[in-house]
Amino acid sequence: MKKYTYLLASVFFWTLPFSISAQQTPVFSEYNYNPFLINAAYAGVENAAEATLTNSGFNNEFEGTPQNLSFTFNTRLNEGKMGLGAGIINDEIGVTSATQVFAAYAYKIYLNNNVHPYWKVYDRSFISFGLTAGALMYNEDLLRLGIQNDVNFSENINATLPSAGVGVLFGHANFFAGVSMPNVLGDTFANQDNINLTRPVYAYTGYHFVTSKYDPDLILKPSVLFKYENGAPFQADLNLSANYKNAFEIGAGFRTSNTFNFVAGFYLFKNFRALYNYSQISLGDAPIANTHGIVLSYRGGNGFLN
Repeated sequence: MKKYTYLLASVFFWTLPFSISAQQTPVFSEYNYNPFLINAAYAGVENAAEATLTNSGFNNEFEGTPQNLSFTFNTRLNEGKMGLGAGIINDEIGVTSATQVFAAYAYKIYLNNNVHPYWKVYDRSFISFGLTAGALMYNEDLLRLGIQNDVNFSENINATLPSAGVGVLFGHANFFAGVSMPNVLGDTFANQDNINLTRPVYAYTGYHFVTSKYDPDLILKPSVLFKYENGAPFQADLNLSANYKNAFEIGAGFRTSNTFNFVAGFYLFKNFRALYNYSQISLGDAPIANTHGIVLSYRGGNGFLN
């Protein structure tokens, strides 16, 4: 019975309007609350070191549905002119799994100087350029499906490939916009013809609307992410979240693959953030269409205080 469960999950998700082979399909919680996952240029943007643990799909009822676990760390150097970071991402779906480990470097160019009258509200503008390098360990346990007399399922696929990514990020006050390609190499160095890793391109932007700059009780955070991937439909994510007094946060979003996202969480001792997210594909009550996830973050210094 188990092999049919894996087969159904694999067939179902291979027919969805996105590619799982890239192993980087965006998830609401990950790219909104840890943009470093998809853009190395984010490294060192915050005023203190930040570590984030995410886990989605951990309690899916249907065996073989997507599961993701990631841990990242990034920090600023040289008064914020540079950033360093590292991460590990593990994705599993059906009989396919991929683990990526990477290190990242970012360099920032400030577009205005720090000389201004003491009475003037001052916001620095910057452009950050980021690079990543690492390795991707890719596995497809095709024999587990038990499909006979088909050469495409006659052996497992195991490969370790180099990975590299690039990204750029612009920021000014409460506005941000970025473009990135986390997987520039794709399957260029694969020694097997049946490995197909695409090169997704992400573009995203957003703004933080603050009710009062000197007393920011309520902050509204609209954002949008676009994804282009060869062989898959163009994808857009539209999201809106609200933060109240840095005590709790709620949000919702919609993805053009007919996915609805919801998030809720709270902040502890200014340095810790814990979020729960839920995603549902509009395909009825099928349990494989529902995904639960958590995001745990720590930020040093003044933490998440605005």
